[in-house]
Amino acid sequence: MGRIQYISDENNHVTGVIVPIDLWREIESERETAYLLKSKTMKKRLLEAKDRKEGIPFDEACKELGI
Repeated sequence: MGRIQYISDENNHVTGVIVPIDLWREIESERETAYLLKSKTMKKRLLEAKDRKEGIPFDEACKELGI
């Protein structure tokens, strides 16, 4: 993974960061999961999906959803 780069203004106050895309995606995924787990219903659905052993191929799911 690449390194984090800091952006600062003319007074050397850090105003932003540049993070490698892989790290950004990991952060976003963790935030989304944390948000979903706040709901008891979504937490139950996520845990059931995690333990599910069968399913359908992605292409077939898209077709059934009309996308």
